[in-house]
Amino acid sequence: MLEIGDKMPDFEVVDQNGNTVSSKDFIGKKTIIYFYPKDNTSGCTAQACNLRDNYQALQKAGYNVVGVSKDSAASHVKFIEKNSLPFTLLADTTTQMQQVFGVWAEKKLYGRTYMGTLRQTFIFNEEGILVDIIEKVNTKDHAAQILK
Repeated sequence: MLEIGDKMPDFEVVDQNGNTVSSKDFIGKKTIIYFYPKDNTSGCTAQACNLRDNYQALQKAGYNVVGVSKDSAASHVKFIEKNSLPFTLLADTTTQMQQVFGVWAEKKLYGRTYMGTLRQTFIFNEEGILVDIIEKVNTKDHAAQILK
């Protein structure tokens, strides 16, 4: 599990356009990496749209916003188009990135246990050092949690 003060873990995945993105791409920028379970579900859509609606304020504060889920790049393209999302979504189809961030975990729903993505947000400074973790995400007001 990552802790405040840790360096951004190494990762390499593709974005919605199929471009390779690695942890090295975020050095030099304050970066918000938010993990969410699935494109086009109610909570995930509310969270993405809240970040979209507050994107200018996040940019003004110097943040680069990146969403990550297990969905494919093609699914991300549809999700971005449907909701006019102005930020990058990463397709972690193997869950490798989620595992190094510690958000691929056992979950329970209706008595059933399964592996899934924990909804968490990690905020890194320009040097790639973790400065904040939001473990209890308010999907309808997430930008306010980040900008507090």
